[in-house]
Amino acid sequence: MELLAAAFSAACAVDHDSSTSESDARDSVAGHLPGSESSSTPGNGATPEEWPALADSPTTLTEALRMIHPIPADSWRNLIEQIGLLYQEYRDKSTLQEIETRRQQDAEIEDNTNGSPASEDTPEEEEEEEEEEPASPPERKALPQICLLSNPHSRFNLWQDLPEIRSSGVLEILQPEEIKLQEAMFELVTSEASYYKSLNLLVSHFMENERMRKILHPSEAHILFSNVLDVLAVSERFLLELEHRMEENIVISDVCDIVYRYAADHFSVYITYVSNQTYQERAYKQLLQEKAAFRELISQLELDPKCKGLPFSSFLILPFQRITRLKLLVQNILKRVEERSERECTALDAHKELEMVVKACNEGVRKMSRTEQMICIQKKMEFKIKSVPIISHSRWLLKQGELQQMSGPKTSRTLRTKKLFHEIYLFLFNDLLVICRQIPGDKYQVFDSAPRGLLRVEELEDQGQTLANVFILRLLENADDREATYMLKASSQSEMKRWMTSLAPNRRTKFVSFTSRLLDCPQVQCVHPYVAQQPDELTLELADILNILDKTDDGWIFGERLHDQERGWFPSSMTEEILNPKIRSQNLKECFRVHKMDDPQRSQNKDRRKLGSRNRQ
Repeated sequence: MELLAAAFSAACAVDHDSSTSESDARDSVAGHLPGSESSSTPGNGATPEEWPALADSPTTLTEALRMIHPIPADSWRNLIEQIGLLYQEYRDKSTLQEIETRRQQDAEIEDNTNGSPASEDTPEEEEEEEEEEPASPPERKALPQICLLSNPHSRFNLWQDLPEIRSSGVLEILQPEEIKLQEAMFELVTSEASYYKSLNLLVSHFMENERMRKILHPSEAHILFSNVLDVLAVSERFLLELEHRMEENIVISDVCDIVYRYAADHFSVYITYVSNQTYQERAYKQLLQEKAAFRELISQLELDPKCKGLPFSSFLILPFQRITRLKLLVQNILKRVEERSERECTALDAHKELEMVVKACNEGVRKMSRTEQMICIQKKMEFKIKSVPIISHSRWLLKQGELQQMSGPKTSRTLRTKKLFHEIYLFLFNDLLVICRQIPGDKYQVFDSAPRGLLRVEELEDQGQTLANVFILRLLENADDREATYMLKASSQSEMKRWMTSLAPNRRTKFVSFTSRLLDCPQVQCVHPYVAQQPDELTLELADILNILDKTDDGWIFGERLHDQERGWFPSSMTEEILNPKIRSQNLKECFRVHKMDDPQRSQNKDRRKLGSRNRQ
């Protein structure tokens, strides 16, 4: 065992870079693992001077892994069967832990910064700094306290806590970064097991219920459950391959190659399921309203202890939640793997395939809802000018709402005898602006329009309460082929900025975007989930990290989510600012790495893997 430990340490030292990167929020706990205190020093007393004497020592981590015994298959199967959390619970607990750990990281580094003077400071400056009390950080809202790692009843296990891992001695041998990578891969597998358990419950407990089959017409059941059986079958095969990989060795070699293959060849079933979401939601609401027997049965089934108090609707959205979460789990692995390694190439390929699947899912949902929305808007419009065709497959609504237009020339603004503003209604599409007046019968009379690319906005300088939240909209070429100017007043500062951002998307924001590739930018993390209420808003999931592009005094932020570069507005109360510049810089560096462009070496490796895959087939 001593020879094995020393050999493994030598392999890890060769394979890993001498400098370790900053740990991310989810994996920071690995730095405090039992046994990891000695992990920075090669295990079992072997020193660097002694390593060359080990003639039979492996020279790479891959070779060293072959020397570790596999875990019996029964151990992994028992672990999977004992997972007590449904995926909804697993996902929530995981993200809450991520938020709390990131908070602790932020606070710890900030305390170290405040307590440790810079190396350039003179002794006199150091003494002065010691006398000063460090500024207390801004008070933050408390999150629900969770004890995932210490609560044995949570069934939320870590790789390092497995009896086989603890007894093997590998925790004293592996480098800290490799332990974090093992945890990231382990989470992907165990979360897939939890997801499969919840998805299987949707099928066995709800879909295949005898009363359910009698109540629902086959067409209603098809809309409600879509192709969930196909999704379940893919998840089962996917989980089985992940289990087999983990049974090969107590130290997991890789999982992203399996993810890549399934994302490329099998995850299209998710696109079919998620694209049906609009019709699924509508059918569910309609069934609840029109069929009392269905409503009663759903209530009874939800009360079953198997469901753990979770609603039926939370099971229906499982596939969409999983495919988006899977992409984030692969990102987490990608942050841990060695740069320019085979595992990095595989993780990048898996992430790219998952991005395409998630994008197709989003486009499928939007296409269904947008078409119906455009038809509804077209029916409500009456054109006072030359009619403009509204319905188009490449057009969708960005924002709509009422604004007040200033009437009369600028010289008459101070006349109190005239009404200063009157209401107009705007429909802003991705390529077109339509300006209307609302008329009786829930109709809109169109009196002007312009291509979105020919719009310019300008914020009016503060001229008192009457002209507060006023901005100027210029149509470089309107419906009459001439330039037109509108002075518009919004109901609040945030509404004004939201309109200006939507009307002129290329307008400079207060802060720079992700694409500028600067290594610091104001950031927030989501601590409360938020569902977008308007087309220009951004739906937030717990633990999302966003760059702040703009913000208002009345509590709204215009942000850009790091993991997918989606932009939109959201209430600042849903988020919490990341205060430490080191953490913000680390988040951006990791994001740049995840989204870096293909290099020639990576392309060659990818082509070689594809060729090998075809030969095996």
